[in-house]
Amino acid sequence: MPSADTATGPAATTATATATTAAPRPAPSRDAIPGWFFRLDQEAFRHLLAAQSTAGRTGDILELGTYLGRSAVLLGDHLRPGERLTVCDLFDSEAGDADNAAEMTMSYRTSLTRAAFEANYLAFHPRLPEIVQAPTSVLADGRIPADSCRFVHVDASHLYEHVAGDIEVARAALAEDGLVVLDDYRSEHTPGVSAAVWQAVFTGGLRPVLLTPMKFYGTWGDAEAVRRILLARDWRAEGFTVDEDTIAGVPVVRLNNAVRSGAAPRSTPRRLLLDLLPPVATRTVRRALRALRDRRAGGRAR
Repeated sequence: MPSADTATGPAATTATATATTAAPRPAPSRDAIPGWFFRLDQEAFRHLLAAQSTAGRTGDILELGTYLGRSAVLLGDHLRPGERLTVCDLFDSEAGDADNAAEMTMSYRTSLTRAAFEANYLAFHPRLPEIVQAPTSVLADGRIPADSCRFVHVDASHLYEHVAGDIEVARAALAEDGLVVLDDYRSEHTPGVSAAVWQAVFTGGLRPVLLTPMKFYGTWGDAEAVRRILLARDWRAEGFTVDEDTIAGVPVVRLNNAVRSGAAPRSTPRRLLLDLLPPVATRTVRRALRALRDRRAGGRAR
């Protein structure tokens, strides 16, 4: 999803007023925070961040595009003394270009506010992360120190030019063997993300290490070391499938959710519908499908 410096400028003034006048109710649980950050990627984040800590690797964490805080809350769990989490998002500011504005209006404008993000984050952590309320392109000016981060999550604009820029921001920010995670790298409605991700792999030296249905995980460092860390966990025992491929000469782990015994596979039309719709519409469709399934289950029970 898309994402002026909070210290200066008219956008900052508007953002501050919004945050102070609105009083959104925080989500009652982490899973109740709206967003598209699901269990498989939550577990992958936890595993990789914990492995970094165990190995004594230090560094800040950066998130480009944070929406209402579902992933940021988890990232905040893994901060150690002296480390900093920075999140960059437009929130309720205006986008700087027409294409980004159109994407915001279609998918996020009615639900995304900085006040709601802050309420959700503070429900689980005592202090807010450093917040940059601006397009993620502002981070290309070097305000994130080079080689300062160990983990970067990119889930901002879906437009090719923006994603390519976000990948360069991540590359400059990451320390040796740091990890970058890129959302929506394979959805039909986000071809710009796919183009930027695979361009970085085949021409920019980015090494893939893990693929999930939603996210691409990579490094400009030692991909084999990350692969060993991933395969040290018994993912199958936790209800996931594990496969391996080779891309650009690099072995890559693929994780997915195992199909439950007796569960009907999602129909092709339904899968395409959910992949192609914008996030707000997808959420509405999912609710309707759940309600229909519950009604059918209730009818069978009677």
